[in-house]
Amino acid sequence: MKVIEVLKSNKQVLACCTPEEPLLTIAERLSSLNIGAMPVCGANSTLVGVISERDIVRGFARNGAKLTERYVRDLMTREVVTCGPEETMAVAEGLMNKHHIRHLPVVDGGKLVGMLSIRDVGAWRLEESRNEVNLLRDVVIAARHR
Repeated sequence: MKVIEVLKSNKQVLACCTPEEPLLTIAERLSSLNIGAMPVCGANSTLVGVISERDIVRGFARNGAKLTERYVRDLMTREVVTCGPEETMAVAEGLMNKHHIRHLPVVDGGKLVGMLSIRDVGAWRLEESRNEVNLLRDVVIAARHR
């Protein structure tokens, strides 16, 4: 299955932020949207980074209450691993495992088109397993009736 198919099937509404937004605002948005990370975009939906709950927690540990005076650009991850919409889910899963990340931005032609989460990968794996079980069951049933 391709990444674009998973993004379409989960009817994802892509939430983005800019580097100039206050961290407190982004923390509130992450919480209200029940997501763990948000892509950071510049002009024309160009991906410039990712800000995650983990980034904010680490920033709080270093800066304490002064974190409320900081901006996304101060804590965002700038070196972002991405994949394309035509990649397979197996490739996307491999990238997430290799780089120990739970969120993978999907970029097409330099523009952000979606965000895969580890939850999406888990749901895809579960569906793959169900399909395999059904196929094996059908093979066993067919073999008994020969």
